[in-house]
This record gives sequence, structure tokens and C-alpha cells, in this order.
Amino acid sequence: MKLDDLLTKAAQLEGKTVAVAQAEDEEVIEAVKAARERQIANFLLFGDEEKIHHLLKAKGVQEEGVTVVHTTSKEMSAQQAVKAVQQKDADVVMKGNVPTATILKAVLNKEHGLRTGNVLSHVAVFEVPDYDRFIIVTDAAMNIAPDLQQKAQIVSNAVDIATSIGIDTPKVAPIAAVETVNPAMQATLDAAALAQMNARGQIKNCIIDGPLALDNAVSIKAAEHKGITSEVAGDADILLVPVIEAGNILYKSLIYFAKAKVGAVIAGAKAPIVLTSRADSAESKLYSLALAICSAK
Repeated sequence: MKLDDLLTKAAQLEGKTVAVAQAEDEEVIEAVKAARERQIANFLLFGDEEKIHHLLKAKGVQEEGVTVVHTTSKEMSAQQAVKAVQQKDADVVMKGNVPTATILKAVLNKEHGLRTGNVLSHVAVFEVPDYDRFIIVTDAAMNIAPDLQQKAQIVSNAVDIATSIGIDTPKVAPIAAVETVNPAMQATLDAAALAQMNARGQIKNCIIDGPLALDNAVSIKAAEHKGITSEVAGDADILLVPVIEAGNILYKSLIYFAKAKVGAVIAGAKAPIVLTSRADSAESKLYSLALAICSAK
């Protein structure tokens, strides 16, 4: 499966709407244009009405399927975008020209937000050249040093995303520096505990085995060389990183060294959240929108 297949799948899910907080931003409008041209979603654009209409016209965006709602501050844009999803006027929240902290504050608002009680986590779906399947990396952007319980929820979030794009019973590899349990290395202890929790039905709808080093998580040849036999070794769909630094490095290595394509969302809320940054390519933003549409309830 390719990320372009997600564009096709998203287009088939007719009637989905994305609420964008503070949409008066050239790159955001370009993403809206690309999504509308592929008929992936309709859009509710919150922000300065005059500036948004000016950008839509300048970028040649047809306004069919696009509704602009005037707001007077970034905080109000974030609140209104989140409220639109809560009231089922939209299915996905997208960050526009607004700080991440502001959009997350609105998402986590006790009265009007999208809290579920679960950890929010970043889930990135990579299409790696010459690799035969998607590789999902979590968590590269939200949780700094998750404990065991948080890691269990991060896995569940990633499994939900994987299932939504057609990966049934995904195989999860908690990544560490080694593939044996070492009491001096917390990542290996957590990995072993997660595998046991999965075996006892505490983490469902997936298969977990670990600890595994990166090579024997994704390469059958490397796993065989180490004498590792499991359902996950060499065939992992989801790579659970131990801390945010490892995830960030792996994420950027896949993009800049492996030339991988990526779409990513924040999962764990009542609806997926698209938190793109200015460093993300227009293509990546489009894939992230498609992933969010496909994973929206």
C-alpha cells in the first residue's frame, strides 16, 4: 500500500469536513487547495475572514466545499475549530497559523474539548522506498519520556490508526538498543512488560514482541542472524520508540536519509488532529490530511 492509496480512500469517504484553526496562512491554503482538488474533504476555515478570502483567491481555490468563519484571535480560532468537531460539524481538527500549545489547550478543554482520558500521541505513517509495507513510528513529537502505562496507550493509539488504514492486527515492536532484557535499560523492561500485557489481553488488537533492536524489528535477515524467532521480528508494522529523542531522530532520518514520504496525526482524542509544521512539505500535509480523514470515527 502507498500513501497515494490513502488519498484515494479518503476521497471515497464522502462528506468529511476538516476544521482549520487560524487558516490565514499560505501553506495552509495550499494544502486546502490540494485536498479540494482531490475531493478529500470539505473545509471550515476559522480566522480573519478578509485575509482568508484574499488567500483563497490568490491561490485559485474554488470556494465550493469551503466555508470561512470570522474569528478575532488565535485562541478563538482554536476554540471554534475544536467546538466544530465536538458538535459534529467537522470530523478533523487541523492546526493553521496558531501555536501548538494553543490548539492543544482547546482540545483538552474540559467542557468543549475532545478529551477521552487517554494520552495524546503522535502517529507517523511512512512509505519508505524499496520497503514492502508502511512503517508506523510513535511517538516522535508529543510524549517526552512516557512511562509504561503511557506507552500502552501510545500503542493503542497507533493500533487504532493502523487498523483504520487497513492493517489488521498490526505487529508492534517496542524498540531498544538491544533485543534482550537488561535491568539497567528501562526501555527493555518496558518492552518486555508491554509484550506480556499484550499476551494477557491488556493491550488488544495487535501482536507485541520486544525488546527488539531496530534492525531485527524490520529485517527478517537481521532477526534470523540473531536467532530471534517471533511473529513480530523482521515484520513489524509499528515501531514504538522509548523516548521522544529517539523518535525525532528516527522520523527525520527516514525523511532526510531514506527519502521516505510521511503522513502524521495526533491520536487519542475524540477526533484526529493534524499538527503540521512549516518544515513539512505540501505533499506531507496532504498525506496527513488523508490519514486523518481515513482514521476519523
